[in-house]
Amino acid sequence: MKTFADLIITGANELLTLAGHSSEPKTGKQMKNLDIIEKGAVAVSKDIIIACGTWEEVTDEVSISSNTLEIDATNKVVMPGFIDCHTHLVFAGSREEEFEQRLMGASYLDILRSGGGILNTVRATRAASKDELINKSLGHLDTMLGFGTTTIEAKSGYGLTIEDELKQLQVIKELNCQHPIDLIPTFLVHTTPPEFNTTGEYIDFVINKMLVNIQGMAENCDIFCEHDVFDLAQSEGVLTAAQKLGFKSHIHADQLSDMGGAQLAARLNATSASHLDYISSTGIDAMAKSGTIAVLIPGASFFLDSDTYPPATDMISRGVAVALATDFNPGSCPTESMQIILTLACIKLKMSPAEVINAATINAAHAINRAGTIGSLEVGKQADILVLDVPNYQSIPYHFGVNTVGTVIKKGKIKVTVMKNNDKENV
Repeated sequence: MKTFADLIITGANELLTLAGHSSEPKTGKQMKNLDIIEKGAVAVSKDIIIACGTWEEVTDEVSISSNTLEIDATNKVVMPGFIDCHTHLVFAGSREEEFEQRLMGASYLDILRSGGGILNTVRATRAASKDELINKSLGHLDTMLGFGTTTIEAKSGYGLTIEDELKQLQVIKELNCQHPIDLIPTFLVHTTPPEFNTTGEYIDFVINKMLVNIQGMAENCDIFCEHDVFDLAQSEGVLTAAQKLGFKSHIHADQLSDMGGAQLAARLNATSASHLDYISSTGIDAMAKSGTIAVLIPGASFFLDSDTYPPATDMISRGVAVALATDFNPGSCPTESMQIILTLACIKLKMSPAEVINAATINAAHAINRAGTIGSLEVGKQADILVLDVPNYQSIPYHFGVNTVGTVIKKGKIKVTVMKNNDKENV
């Protein structure tokens, strides 16, 4: 017996299914394949995709009734929702004055050493109530959803005490209940707070006190491995202790210098390593062998006006699974738009349009251990679907600085619709 479709999308100029990689991420030449179906259709029952293919194939599988909602995707692209696998969503305050300082010549580390940077956000976040953090974060989530992001990873790291880190993680948990976007929580060891005399003292506190108190509130543990922040031994100590408690490992690695963070991530079989602007050839080989996902963040390199970007094409050619993310945060990348990240990845990382789309969907899903349920349009997966007002996939990174979203469907329900008439948009 055929299943009745609650929703059906028809006539897509290009239906980007990205099928066949739920068990392992795309690497190498696979990243150029989007598994496109021309004039494609997708049928949904409740929150699950029940058919995907040509109109004839889909209607052979499902029944359509007067209650079925139909979306005409003629001359449009249909694809999975964007997955932003590295964000710092929950924070208070803003740091536009540091933006101006950098324009005058101050570096990111100069600002951090002077007590600014992350510590400015720590002070503001500690002072904010849960309700204030929730309200601010809801606004950012609305913007992300409007730009087509349907799942994010959200890090703590702006509290630095047990109480304040738990406050951030509790906010993430409550946001997960209040907003359509799914949030995956990560505990981030971000920097040493001023009340500790040494970094070593703080690392001991994290390992012996913080992790056990955070346990159960976050899936992942991340650490900022960098000069003047946490060294390799300290990073390994935290992540090893976290793994013993059941956390999955992520790491901020080789962003500002070659610290060997990529090799550490590979040695620990970390799920992902992020940034990697200064990754070495040895680090690339190690990550390719371990299967650790490289989460590349061209938006941060761009915003910090760096001359160095991660060697994405080299990573891809040598078998590293590459994902993309915004790194949304108040200091080094204050954008909620995955669309602009795709454009930057094409221009600055020399990735192709097909590669950036795979990196922002199925590979990003692997970077947060969700590829079994999201990241591609396949029968049995969650119906997180975008209808974009572009004629082909190349136009997604090409038509930059605007929002190409027409419709956002989250768990089978329309959450965003943009009607475009006479150059006017109504959301």
